[in-house]
Amino acid sequence: MTDRSAPYGGDEFATFNHLESEVRSYARSFPVVFARAQGAQLFARDGTAYLDFLMGCSSLNYGHNPPELKSALADYIASDGITHGLDLYNEAKESFLRGFHETILRPRQLDYVVQFPGPTGANAVEAALKLARKITGRSNIIAFTNGFHGVSLGALSCTGSRYHRAAAGQLLGGVTRLPYDGYLGSSVDTADYLDHLLSDASSGVDAPAAVIVETVQGEGGLNVAGTEWLRKVAVIARRHGALLIVDDIQAGVGRTDAFFSFEAAGLRPDIVTMAKSISGYGLPMALVLIDRQLDKWEPGEHNGTFRGNCHAFVTARAALEHFWRTDSLAASVREKGNLLKSRLDHIAQKYDPDRASAKGRGMMRGIDLKSGQVAGQVISTAFQNGLLLEAAGPKDEIVKCLPPLVIAEDQLSQGLDVLEDAIASVIGSTRACGSVRGKS
Repeated sequence: MTDRSAPYGGDEFATFNHLESEVRSYARSFPVVFARAQGAQLFARDGTAYLDFLMGCSSLNYGHNPPELKSALADYIASDGITHGLDLYNEAKESFLRGFHETILRPRQLDYVVQFPGPTGANAVEAALKLARKITGRSNIIAFTNGFHGVSLGALSCTGSRYHRAAAGQLLGGVTRLPYDGYLGSSVDTADYLDHLLSDASSGVDAPAAVIVETVQGEGGLNVAGTEWLRKVAVIARRHGALLIVDDIQAGVGRTDAFFSFEAAGLRPDIVTMAKSISGYGLPMALVLIDRQLDKWEPGEHNGTFRGNCHAFVTARAALEHFWRTDSLAASVREKGNLLKSRLDHIAQKYDPDRASAKGRGMMRGIDLKSGQVAGQVISTAFQNGLLLEAAGPKDEIVKCLPPLVIAEDQLSQGLDVLEDAIASVIGSTRACGSVRGKS
């Protein structure tokens, strides 16, 4: 009898190994076939449960299959609601737009119009860059060291990772890269450096169309921009006639406690890009939020076949209704973020600062283990003990924790116990055989 769980006569990964491109990455760290998920847990085909601190790289801030969103989607599908709408007027989009304005934008006095680009974060970044260049008539974009904005060519030009940039196979121009907050050490104010370059006609830096920045660099290593630095960058951008684009794709939708990660700094960006958890359910959806006075698009000038994912509109609207009508989720994230910080600080303090240090903000935190090889071993060890984590940073040296915002405190503590034990196991073994360096 044929074993249907192992097609092509191999092990349970035979189908993937035979038919899927070698480009897959996360699967290599977690060698099981997953079958279902609920809340903070993933379940393998054999029923083994895993705590998920990866959460679709912050695409599942409300956990797997949140029941209120699942119910709204099931009802919509059962009523033969429109699935694909291009940019046609439809009730699902209308309901989302009204809910987003009433729940998020109006209380914050943000007068943005909403553009639906293609369904990914990179699509949103491409649209934002294109619009900034159209508005200003300039081509240069200021981006920052260790920034990550996507891997399509325009977004990739703003991305710092040498590994990802090299895959383009061509020159990536139109961007001037400058040091992020803290990149040159605490004694150097890199915002002042930016202002000096833009003020000097002989600096060689062309007047920019936009400055694009993440308030917390997720893939770049959980680097956190200071409030004053962000405010200065915003002032500098406006002084020099550039638009301020905040990439809130990973740090937004409550991940750093408020809905937008830039709220604490009091910023009012010209353009905001969002994706990942905006649908609330892991469905493809992205937004470009544009200051009303800057909406200079002509009809159809930027488009995308899947800019009208009505199922995502439904779950996004349900998420706004259930999680953002009050401040309770943000307050909960602040509490759990403090718990996460306290535990990670405690873990890091067990080791010399050149071996481990805690980083991040809100519920977007991790441990810098200074070595990609060590971090990779920690992630592997944690997985063997029931916890999914991912690496970040230029050498994959940071173990990143992205638990669901709604995780129960006992599950959060359980996952951190597994991480603490994994680090103790790996650093103890590497200490015995000397320092380990390099990218995993």
